[in-house]
Amino acid sequence: MASLDQIKEPVKQHIVEFEKYFRGSMKSSVPLLDRITRYIVKRKGKQMRPLFVFLAAEISGGVNDSTYRGASLVELLHTATLVHDDVVDDSNERRGFFSINALWKNKISVLIGDYLLSRGLLLSLENDDFEMLKIVSNAVKEMSEGELLQIEKARRLDIQEDVYYEIIRKKTASLIASCCACGSFSAAGDAKLSEQMRLFGEKVGMAFQIKDDLFDYQKANNTGKPSGIDIRDKKMTLPLIYLLNNSGERDKRRIKNIIKNHNTDIEKVSALIREVSESGGIDYAKKKMLEFREEAFGILNTFDDSPARRSMANLVSFTTDRDK
Repeated sequence: MASLDQIKEPVKQHIVEFEKYFRGSMKSSVPLLDRITRYIVKRKGKQMRPLFVFLAAEISGGVNDSTYRGASLVELLHTATLVHDDVVDDSNERRGFFSINALWKNKISVLIGDYLLSRGLLLSLENDDFEMLKIVSNAVKEMSEGELLQIEKARRLDIQEDVYYEIIRKKTASLIASCCACGSFSAAGDAKLSEQMRLFGEKVGMAFQIKDDLFDYQKANNTGKPSGIDIRDKKMTLPLIYLLNNSGERDKRRIKNIIKNHNTDIEKVSALIREVSESGGIDYAKKKMLEFREEAFGILNTFDDSPARRSMANLVSFTTDRDK
């Protein structure tokens, strides 16, 4: 499997330049804001979202100034949602760093999220990037809907497979889709081409989230046992949905009772995870993940061959073959 550094190669210089550009896009005359935004930049992860944007642009005709704005817009709006998410989830940590609310409390965190959102909107409006603003704003709307749909369904534990796909399409895939669509539109200004790239990103996002959900059923390094975090949080993911769909009514009631009332009981959760595995639920989820990945490759292969297209294919493999 290609490393992330190898994957970045066709757009490596753009990613380096983007980091400076992104810092500038968050600049403020308020010292507290500047201090917090510097902290946000310092703890940025693998830069996967900008990578999707720049590779999509390179595939569609080449990176230009609006590509940098598109990547910044995605990062600003997505970072705003993450800051707000940490407040909602009362989370003190993100990617191994203290979250904004852990260091500066909820009130400041909400205001920081609002500030980042407004910076993204202004960046687009000041440069007449209306189409890219529409693409990313729609993704943020879908992410919110996906989260709320998941919360609603978790209360009743009645998620069917089609509803699960709808949740992950909105929650996760819409963001990767918007990265690809923005990158393509910035390069070519072609709505049809951008939609093709958006659909590619959506398929990648679906495969990515199913892969993410499978980690809950793998052994954690420090305990040697599966984490079961999704079960504890009453999240109905594909392996668990498969088990329920292939169980009788009595077993369904028993499984739902564990999820609803015994989700912190390590032994019961571990037994349920074993049951999921023995039912074929994990294999089924892997099969579905690979189907979405193949659909993504099928769309990507309609674009002309280039180093950027090959890197994008490697990026898709990287996101679905990763072990963390």
